[in-house]
Order: sequence, then structure tokens, then C-alpha cells
Amino acid sequence: MAATYLVVGLGNIGAEYAKTRHNMGFMILDAWAQASNVLFKTDRYGEVAEVSFKGRWFVLLKPSTYMNLSGNAVRYWMQQLHLPLENLIVISDDIALPFGTLRMRANGSSGGHNGLEDISRKLESEQWARIRVGIGNGFSRGGQIDYVLGTLSKEELEQVPDLAARVIQGIKDVSTIGIQRAMNTVNTKPQVQKKEKSEGNEEKSGSKLPEI
Repeated sequence: MAATYLVVGLGNIGAEYAKTRHNMGFMILDAWAQASNVLFKTDRYGEVAEVSFKGRWFVLLKPSTYMNLSGNAVRYWMQQLHLPLENLIVISDDIALPFGTLRMRANGSSGGHNGLEDISRKLESEQWARIRVGIGNGFSRGGQIDYVLGTLSKEELEQVPDLAARVIQGIKDVSTIGIQRAMNTVNTKPQVQKKEKSEGNEEKSGSKLPEI
């Protein structure tokens, strides 16, 4: 039986969030589906598409639960697909990383990210892979929420296709050579990074937001 992976891109549903920094997970899955000529279909707890690569199947999930309840969708689809935790990969945004920087981990804490936190709570485990996509921290004190829910700049949007390609290749590598070797490739600095403003925002990984 072919190996199956659940790949979850975190974000918020609705046109008003489509190109916001907090929806980086959605944008990357949209790019993967488009490159694979497949369409997302509305299903339980989200939009779902399936792609294949070298005999592996990837179920792409964009939860419709809003960020803070992402765990409901992930738990449901893990149960439906009868998958072990090692076959789950979650893509999220991260203000603690410069824009364009990627960090793949086999497990770990939520770092204050509401979506990751809810997934860990609903699965009762932190032993699942995640790829954090840096969105930078170009905001002044008190401006975090407006920043992460703000629309990507033209310069940032132009970098999304390349960023998505790097994430997608990393996920494919997980399925073929394992996550430890995949991390060696993914966890490298991009050749060109957007300069970030430094406002003393020494925040821990993730974007802690109120219920939205």
C-alpha cells in the first residue's frame, strides 16, 4: 500500500484573508495544487486535494475552522485516513523568522502559534512534523495582529512561488529520504532575504493572536 501523508496548510478562510501573512500555509498548498493540476474540493472541516509523487500520496488540507481551531480538522482527517503522527506535516507562518526563511522540525512546541497549539492540544501530542515559514516582524510594539493579518507586499508576493517550491520539495524529500535528511536541505537560508525592521520584537516563534 502506498504511503499517505496529510499535509496541512494553516490559514483563515474568507477572501479578506487570502493574501495575508497569516495565510502562508494556504498559499503554499494552493501553489502545489496548481502545479499538479488538481483542484481543492469542499469536504468535512476544510478544502481537500490529493497529489502523488513517486508512489506516495499527499492529502492537502486547508482547514475551514479558522486558525484557532485547526486541531479539529487535523484530528478528523488523521482519523479518517488512519495515519500515524509521523505522516502528518503542518505548514505555518512564523514572525520569529525573517521573511523567506524556512524551519522544518520533526516535533516541537507551538511557540505561541494558535494553530499549532490547537493541533497539539487536539492530538494530545507534539510529535508531528512542521514547517515554519518566516514572515518577518516588521511591526512596531502593539502592531503584531495588524501585521500578521495584513496583506503581503508586492515584493513578498513575488517571492511566494519560489518559497512554495522550496517547501513542496522539502515535503517530497520527507517522503523519500526521511525528515532528518530533508531538514538539512530545507533549513538553509534563502539566497535573497527581505530586510526586516528591527523594533526590539524579540518574540518567541509563532504568532499569538486572539480568537478570530
